[in-house]
Amino acid sequence: MVNSSNTLLFTLESIKASIVLEGSKSISNRVLMIRRMCGEGFDIEHISASEDTKILSRLLWSDEEILDAGDAGTTFRFLTSYLCTLYTAKVLTGSERMRKRPIGALVSALRELGANIEYLEEEGFPPLKISPNPNLGLDGWQITIPGDISSQFISSLMLVAPMLPQGIEISIDGPIYSKPYIAMTYRIMQRFGANIEFEGNTISVKPKRYEPKTFYVEGDWSAASYYFSICALSKKCEIELIGLKEDSLQGDAILVKIYKKLGVETEFTEQGIVIRKVEKDLPAMLEWDFRDCPDIAQTVSVTLAALGVSGLFSGLESLTIKETDRIAALKTELSKGDVSLIELPKRLSGQSDTKYYMQEGKMKINPGLRIDTYGDHRMAMAFAPLAIVGRISLDDPTVVKKSYRGFWNDLEKVGISLGE
Repeated sequence: MVNSSNTLLFTLESIKASIVLEGSKSISNRVLMIRRMCGEGFDIEHISASEDTKILSRLLWSDEEILDAGDAGTTFRFLTSYLCTLYTAKVLTGSERMRKRPIGALVSALRELGANIEYLEEEGFPPLKISPNPNLGLDGWQITIPGDISSQFISSLMLVAPMLPQGIEISIDGPIYSKPYIAMTYRIMQRFGANIEFEGNTISVKPKRYEPKTFYVEGDWSAASYYFSICALSKKCEIELIGLKEDSLQGDAILVKIYKKLGVETEFTEQGIVIRKVEKDLPAMLEWDFRDCPDIAQTVSVTLAALGVSGLFSGLESLTIKETDRIAALKTELSKGDVSLIELPKRLSGQSDTKYYMQEGKMKINPGLRIDTYGDHRMAMAFAPLAIVGRISLDDPTVVKKSYRGFWNDLEKVGISLGE
């Protein structure tokens, strides 16, 4: 057990550990949705222990009129579509931060299908009142949705599509952001017998009841990112991460390619992976587009800051509407160690509309450095590896339970503990 102190201590000369990663939250939540719509239950093995997954599981079976998703964004978005298929009215609400996260694009698409959804406060934002419409999906089944919105909106529509009388045809306008998450939804739906096609920017789903099948949830690649960071910052390191797959459903598996540039080699095994620190000349700068893997952007950013490698980032747009404005939070916390993160002027983007961010400097960890987490689980976990290079403290280590309940217990295995 860890104690109540917020200071992180690193106690090992070299790291050698084996960790069984918790099940992927993204996969778990999709499979929970399918099980609820399946008509009969089935076993979900190695399901995520995250707070978000527990909230979704509870709300899917709740008889209450008002459903509170807290700050669980995936839960709120998936439930928005699901509740439209029920025969009772529900109010879907969330935390103060959730009520500032836009939901308008998803609501507009559902209204095109005939959904009865009202905004109870500000237009385009939660909370929502969702009332039944027995003709849902009868008058319309073709919708167009922009590609630069949250992939969770698109996945939400996909998951309920087999339940609608005509299914859905979704045309995605423009480049698709976070495409691996949409591909994940597609592959999981196929696994449960959905009649679905995904070609180019068009997703077609025909009506067909899901088929119940036992499902094993693979380990969480987003969670693996923190161990890649620890390995990159250490002097000597070998960590086995059990439960990951080479042919993964998760886009965050791109970690292998990113961290190879930062001196971390990956070996795939029957059980998962083994990552090792190797001697390598680091690049002066790492350029990366996080459009398909936004959940690991904070981890990579902090790793580069600790190594003194500059970064040129794009694809960060969705970070502003997460549990906190993650770009603003990163800027503030990195600046405490004299590392800058700035948005480059538009004139430097050439003919594209791409937003680029430049990160420069090497993190200076002065005595008493305190990192604020902004109530965001990924801020806490992304900065935790800094304990390898200096003593830091976090204002609220408990926020990790949102996605990785066992994080601090697992970190003790690699020598990082919460202590006096």
